[in-house]
Amino acid sequence: MARPRQPLVDPLDAFCKDTKAYLAGPLGGPLSNLNFAAKDIFDVAGHVTGGGNPDWKATHPPAERNAWIVQTLVSAGATMVGKTHTDELTRGILGENAHYGTPINSKALGRVPGGSSSGSAAAVAGRLVDFALGSDTGGSVRIPASFCGLYGLRPTHGRIPLEGILMQAPSYDTIGWFTRDAETYAKVAETVFQSTIPDASPSRLIIAEDAFEEADEDVSEALMSVAEKLAAMAGSSTTLRLSPNGLTEWAVQQNVLQSVEAWDSVKDWIDQVNPRFSFWVSERYNLAISLTETQTSEATVLRDKVSARMDEVFAGGGFVCLPTAVVPAPLRGLPASAKKDVQGRLSRLTCIAGTTGRPQLSMPLAEVNGLPVGISIMGDHGSDEELIGFARRVE
Repeated sequence: MARPRQPLVDPLDAFCKDTKAYLAGPLGGPLSNLNFAAKDIFDVAGHVTGGGNPDWKATHPPAERNAWIVQTLVSAGATMVGKTHTDELTRGILGENAHYGTPINSKALGRVPGGSSSGSAAAVAGRLVDFALGSDTGGSVRIPASFCGLYGLRPTHGRIPLEGILMQAPSYDTIGWFTRDAETYAKVAETVFQSTIPDASPSRLIIAEDAFEEADEDVSEALMSVAEKLAAMAGSSTTLRLSPNGLTEWAVQQNVLQSVEAWDSVKDWIDQVNPRFSFWVSERYNLAISLTETQTSEATVLRDKVSARMDEVFAGGGFVCLPTAVVPAPLRGLPASAKKDVQGRLSRLTCIAGTTGRPQLSMPLAEVNGLPVGISIMGDHGSDEELIGFARRVE
C-alpha cells in the first residue's frame, strides 16, 4: 500500500512544469516517511527525461523503466513527488537555465542555487522535499550544496550504478543527493549503499592549504575556523599543499578531458537535430570540437600525475579538508564574463575529487555575511560511509 498523492506546491520554481512524473513508495519500508525529487536526467518509466533542454525532450521517447537509483529509493518506501530543473544537459555549475529559468535559492535570495542540480538543491533547501537526487560530474552536487546550505556527496566514482540517467562524461559522472541534515543523509545512504553508516572519525585530517588559498579571504577564514574544530575531532591533523604547481593546471586537464567525453556523448544527436543551446553551453561544445590530439594527450598525462599525487596524499589514511566553493552563491544574472571567472575558480576545487574518483562530502557548517558556505571532507576510494558517519558526528 502506498501513500495517497498530494498536490505539488512549488513556489521556488524548482520542479519541471512539463512532467507529471510521480512514484509512490510502499508503506513499511526504511524510507517510507520520506519524499524526494529527482533531477530531470533520471529516467522515470512512461516519462521523457528532459535534460534541461526542450529540443532534447522533443526528440526522445518516454523511458521504459525507472533509473536504478530511483527504483531503489522507491522500493525502500520513499515517494518521488516530481522531477527538478537542471542546467542544459548538466553543462553548468551556477543553475541558470536559458530555457526554463533559475530556481529560487531560499537560503540566499537573489542569488543562484548552483548547478547543474539546481532544482533539486532548491527544493530541499526550501523544504519542499526531504531529499533530492542530483548528479556530480564537475561539481554539480557539491557546489549547489555549498550555495544552498545543504549536505551533498559526490560518491566514489562507480560506487552507484548509473543505469537510466542522462550521461555527460562517463569517466566523471556520479550520482549524489541533498539533505538538510546529516541524519537523513545517513538514512538514505544506508539504502543506496546497502550498508550501515558507522560512527566514524578520521585517523588524521589533512587541511589542504592551497585549496583554502583559492577561496575568497572571508570564505577561507570562516571555513578555516571550522576546519580547526574538525581537526580536533580527528586522531591527528596536518597542513599540506596538494598540487606542486598550483590547482589551476589540475582544473585545466579535467576541463579538457571532460569536454571531450561530453562532446562524444551528444555529437550524433547535435548533428541530427541542430538543437537550441544557451551561449554558455554552445561555447562548451565548441571548445570540445577545437581541442587537438596534443592537448588531449597532455591532459591525459597530467591526469595520471594528479592521481599519483593524491595517492601519495592518502597513503597515510585520513580525510582531506577543503572549501567546497571559493565564494558564496553569486548574484543571479551576472554578466557572462563574471560567470566565466567564477566557474573557472570553482573548478580548481571540484577537479580534485573529480579527477581521482574519490568521494567528497560538503557540509553546511559556516556562513559569510549571512550566506551559506560549505566545507568539504574528501576520503579515499570507498570511504563514502565513513565520510557520512563523521558528518553525522559533527552535526
